[in-house]
Amino acid sequence: MDKDFLEQMKKKLQKEKETIEGELAKFADKDEKLKGDWDSKFPASNSGSFGSQILEEEADEVEEYVTRLPIEHSLELRLKDIGVALERIKKGKYGICERCGKEIDKERLEVYPAAFNCAKCGK
Repeated sequence: MDKDFLEQMKKKLQKEKETIEGELAKFADKDEKLKGDWDSKFPASNSGSFGSQILEEEADEVEEYVTRLPIEHSLELRLKDIGVALERIKKGKYGICERCGKEIDKERLEVYPAAFNCAKCGK
């Protein structure tokens, strides 16, 4: 891989990382104890209040929390892939298929810079 292309991919990966972290920060906090993990914010409870309006609002908040969990997980996986790709750039292994050892097409990397494998081997 030529140096300019690697630098372009590195910038693209870092920008995507920042974007994903920004999205996660809207509804989750970084887990300081577990690297790469984020924790969705659970809605605050109006404990002690039992009006039907309050119970409906709390039910909506819980539903929203449950909906965010798979989104959080998906974004965490993308962040992990980006981290691995950035590490591979550092080690000089970026753009090499982990399965067959052949070079991954630049077109594939431009579309999905965190690709681990060539198109034949998948992901």
